[in-house]
Amino acid sequence: MQYKVSSSRHTLMNEPSRALRAAFLIGSCCLTIFASSCNGGQSGGSAVAKDSTATANSTAARDQPKKDTVVPDPPRTMDTALYDKILHHLANGDSSGRWPVKTAYPSAGAVLPFSRIVAYYGNFYSKKMGVLGEYPADQMLKMLGTEMKKWEAADSTIPVIPAIHYIAVTAQGSPGKDSKYRLRMGSKQIDSAIKLAARIHALVFLDIQVGFSNVEAEVPQLEKYLKMPQVHLGIDPEFSMKPGKRIGKNIGTMDAADVNYCSNYLANLAKANNLPPKILIVHRFTRPMITNYKNIQKHTNVQIVMDMDGWGEPTLKYDSYKSYISNEPVQFTGFKLFYKNDIRKKGSRMLTPPEVLRQKPSPIYIQYQ
Repeated sequence: MQYKVSSSRHTLMNEPSRALRAAFLIGSCCLTIFASSCNGGQSGGSAVAKDSTATANSTAARDQPKKDTVVPDPPRTMDTALYDKILHHLANGDSSGRWPVKTAYPSAGAVLPFSRIVAYYGNFYSKKMGVLGEYPADQMLKMLGTEMKKWEAADSTIPVIPAIHYIAVTAQGSPGKDSKYRLRMGSKQIDSAIKLAARIHALVFLDIQVGFSNVEAEVPQLEKYLKMPQVHLGIDPEFSMKPGKRIGKNIGTMDAADVNYCSNYLANLAKANNLPPKILIVHRFTRPMITNYKNIQKHTNVQIVMDMDGWGEPTLKYDSYKSYISNEPVQFTGFKLFYKNDIRKKGSRMLTPPEVLRQKPSPIYIQYQ
């Protein structure tokens, strides 16, 4: 069944309906520190509870691969004819002229659009931030494999590859020592995410919620990981706070300049280390979350995915994808599905892969929380 999008839902969040809309599209993750605003009134302690460290460390030890595994390097050739063919396929009959986006061909070894990425998202310290912290590793990886098969069945023309999308910098409800309202995960936690991904030859995305910090301060902290060919970057404007705003109470914002800093950083890193193109995931579910999108710069060795990561009933997700992703094209698109939040409203349900792929354009990156 094809769902129709009501044009009445295309209003910006600067009117009385803003509060109602925000209630249904709370965003990509819900930190335990302010779980009452993201989990139907549930409350909890810090995103990093005192007893979580031991649990996380024991989990990391248990999840060590039995032998070293290396994610295969993508082919270092570029099939431009196939690239164009897949982009036309992803445009899915779009007649607006916006899709596919006209950019230079990527450097050899690009993942997109030759594979569709299906990612599991979260943080090992919290069960409320996504599936990565909610289930034991073996069970979670089995679940991810099951989801991948569904996407392969829905579109057999594009191979599906797995990814672990780990929140490496989490926004916090308390200021911390430097009053930046964010917490950087230690190397043991990030190493655990990379080793977990290696078990299934998956990509890794390290996600940043800057709080009152900024991308210029946070991205370089992850450089040693971003130098790895299988490791990519995600940024979450929802938790990019400005003076007078509160994490968990207000939706944050980033400008094209922030995105450009990240893409320039990745481009320089890829060039200096002879890496295949990096992927940059930018989360978005409101228009103000990304300002001046037309000024976002493109690079041949960075692939930008604008990921619709709001939750709610199907028609609301369709509307958000059309309004903030399809109608404001950057390069590639993503779509987020929530095992719990998408079904919070009575009568709502999760979208199926065929339903998501009917969007124009069809997303090439899929994330589950």
